[in-house]
Amino acid sequence: MYLWFVAALLFAGELSGESELEAAETNPEVPGVVLDNGAEVFGVEGALKVGVAKPRLEWDPNGYVLFCPCMGRFGNQAEHVLGGLAFAKAVNRTLALPPWRTDRNVPFSEWFKVEPLQTYHRVVSMEEFLEQLAPVHWPPGRRKGYCWRNRRDTNAKCGMKEGNPFGPFWDHLGVDFDEFVFYEFTYQQTEAWIKEFPPSSHPVLAFKGAPASFPMKAEHRVLQEFLQWTPTITAPGQDYIQTTFQGRSYIGIHLRNGADFERACANVEGTSSFMASPQCTDLIAGRALTHKMCFPSREEILRKTKNVILATRAKFVFVATDNDPLVEELEQHLKSLKVKVHHLNPHLPQLDLYILGQAQHFIGNCVSSFTSFVKRERDVYNRTSSFWGVD
Repeated sequence: MYLWFVAALLFAGELSGESELEAAETNPEVPGVVLDNGAEVFGVEGALKVGVAKPRLEWDPNGYVLFCPCMGRFGNQAEHVLGGLAFAKAVNRTLALPPWRTDRNVPFSEWFKVEPLQTYHRVVSMEEFLEQLAPVHWPPGRRKGYCWRNRRDTNAKCGMKEGNPFGPFWDHLGVDFDEFVFYEFTYQQTEAWIKEFPPSSHPVLAFKGAPASFPMKAEHRVLQEFLQWTPTITAPGQDYIQTTFQGRSYIGIHLRNGADFERACANVEGTSSFMASPQCTDLIAGRALTHKMCFPSREEILRKTKNVILATRAKFVFVATDNDPLVEELEQHLKSLKVKVHHLNPHLPQLDLYILGQAQHFIGNCVSSFTSFVKRERDVYNRTSSFWGVD
């Protein structure tokens, strides 16, 4: 019936001498035509349906913040994105959400929804900014890069695109810089930024790296609430959870037990801060970092996992790691409790993050920013977490 109705409408348009576009302008609800608002048209067995056009962006006179989230892997990048979001709000500029950096640029919206972030502050995708706004308001020839400089280093160079991933990040976006601007104050000096770089003369603040600290500031952790996964992650994540655990409870653990982490943790004993460690050392005032918190032994991993299994009565353990998942050791240690251990090793580590976030309980590595992502997300939903080496 629907196909017959569409054919009749199109046939009537031909008899009356109207083009499809003219028919659409007369009655924009008629299916099977192209609207002049940029809507897409899809052909399906002779029946056409009109897609929904995205509204064009309007220029924000308060200015924009752009940056490359180019420090390390995804966990570090996520901390910098949340810190950059807080900075943009503090200086009242729209944040152009950067693509995530892997071996390529991954659009922000591929993994996370944009709409929840917009309830906190003004954001647009960097791709849309460059496509719709930059040609008029930030065209080639007027693109400035902003870099921090020690006031005693008068010979400093900015190097916005020097090295990897900085060069490939901006090249993929088609951005070159025409001049450079140095600043000497911190990202927390909001008034200095507003006074020194007003949007009238500095409409776009494009930073070499994120205008944020690492590890992230404690007050920015709550912004995790606005990072919400897209179905690209939740759909396969839920499919794995339902297929593997079949509605039964599981605990998630994150292991950093490779040689690289062993070397990194060699001299942490007694230090106050190392990488993402404030997420657990902040829990008790004056707590120092220990080697066991950074690089737990197999005995510690087996001990703590069993204790959590006994407390939760979970029947599965899900292991996320970039090295040895210890599946056989864990299953042997938990044999009397009839617990099964699973390790996915997905192409996208974001799937591991999602699955860990959904677990009944999570045990993570104190100094890992991968763990810190999971911990922040679980805090949003009041799910329990703990750390190796911390009881």
